[in-house]
Amino acid sequence: MNVYDKLKELDITLPPVAVPAAAYVPFVQTGKLVFLSGHIAKKDGKPWVGQFGKTMSTAEGQAAARAVAIDLLGTLHAAVGDLNKIKRIVKLMSLVNSTGEFTEQHLVTNGCSELLGQVFGPQAGAHARSAFGVAQIPMGACVEIELIAELG
Repeated sequence: MNVYDKLKELDITLPPVAVPAAAYVPFVQTGKLVFLSGHIAKKDGKPWVGQFGKTMSTAEGQAAARAVAIDLLGTLHAAVGDLNKIKRIVKLMSLVNSTGEFTEQHLVTNGCSELLGQVFGPQAGAHARSAFGVAQIPMGACVEIELIAELG
């Protein structure tokens, strides 16, 4: 299935590339790999602020990680011009703003992983992944995720 048909089926509109908040670029391509800088979770256009184990639940985190996935897709589209050129999502790295007692970073990150699997399919969407609990993320955001994709 065409990636854009799948996005339409899921009622997802790709956002424009966010303006970097510091000294970096949103993406870099080298060879057939495209590296996307970390994207923070946003709600209503503003940083989705919170800390797991203190002010947010795992289910809220999955929704936040899904929102990050949509932003990542918008940036990936801008980077390559056509998401159908993506051969595979290679890797995600997820930073989850959490207390020392919170241990469900992997479940929060599933919100992003599962959407990418839906959009690209079970083979191209399957990826390696790391999910870390961190003491803080820029602007107090609850989740930040970066992505590496391979072009076909």
